[in-house]
This record gives sequence, structure tokens and C-alpha cells, in this order.
Amino acid sequence: MPQSNRPLAVLIVTDVDADEASAAHALSQGLADAGHFVLGVRTGDLTLPEAVAHLRPDVIVVSADSGARDVLEHIVMATRDAPRPIAMFTGDRDRDTLRSALSAGVSAYVVDGLAPGRVQAVVDVAVERFAVEQNLRAELSVTKAELADRKLIDRAKRLLMKKKGMSEDEAHKFIQTAAMQKGLKAREVAERLIDFESLLG
Repeated sequence: MPQSNRPLAVLIVTDVDADEASAAHALSQGLADAGHFVLGVRTGDLTLPEAVAHLRPDVIVVSADSGARDVLEHIVMATRDAPRPIAMFTGDRDRDTLRSALSAGVSAYVVDGLAPGRVQAVVDVAVERFAVEQNLRAELSVTKAELADRKLIDRAKRLLMKKKGMSEDEAHKFIQTAAMQKGLKAREVAERLIDFESLLG
């Protein structure tokens, strides 16, 4: 995961139809002054996913105004399989565009604030927010997996209670003991019990 206190490889993405030369230059200058490496300037079009996959930037910095929503659609495609921090500079104040940006994974959204001296601070925010969001997603994934395991084990316990006349504690101990003896997780023992029962009908 990129750290904002070290040099980063940054890809600048601009509108397809707009003249973004001055904005891209300002971004490049601000990033260079902060010690980062600019991989290049690309338009947010159908070629963007391939460019991102090839260049593998640490951070994407977007400069887009009238074509912001189109650019965001391509950003979604380009970062779907490999999320990364995204900072966006725009003159578009439309709230729908803001919502689209957040949905696309933009971590820092700045309206009318493009100045070389501010680029580093915005990139810092994007990197830190991205890290927080990724940690939250990981924690949520673990929680969902634990809940699914618990439901599966409870189902296996109910099966043992019904078929073997065990108490809930006895069923729980049976699954735990079987897991230890066979070097399996409790969830795996529960799956086998349920699968075995379904085979027997």
C-alpha cells in the first residue's frame, strides 16, 4: 500500500475533450516539487484501464471538469481489480458528480483548488483515506466470514442435537474435538457433517 511520505509513482488523468494542458502541467509541477514521479498524462477514455494495468501507478490524480463523469466511468473500470488512491481536482460543483466520484473510489475531491503547492496535501489525504477504507473493507470481510462460519457451525450443532440427541454444549464439544483430532477448522467439520447428512438423506 502506498505511503504518502515516500516518493510515489503518479498517473495524471484528464478530460478527453477538454484542453487540460495547463492543469496537467500544474499537477506535474506540484508532484515533482514534492518528490514524486509522474508516469505521464492520459485521457480518461477506453484506453485508460490498459494504461493503468501497464503503468501500475501508486496514485491516480484526476483533473476533469465538463467531462468528469465520463472520466470517472473509465476510472471505475481501470481500478476495479486493483484499487488505488485517487485524488480529483475539478471545477465541477455538481453534487451528482461528487457522488459519482465517491462511488468511483475517489478519496480526495477538490473543487477549484488546483495549485501546485496544494497537490502534496491532497495526495496525502487520498492515500490516508484509501488506507482507512481498505482496512474497513478487510475488517468487514473478516466479520462476514466469521458470521457465515458461525451460522454453518450452528446448523451442524442443530443436526447433532436432532440426530444424536446431544445437548448444545455436547454438540459444540463434538465439533471442536473432531476439528482438533483431524487438524481441521470447526467450519470444515461442520461442512462435512452437513454434507454427510445430505448424502444419507
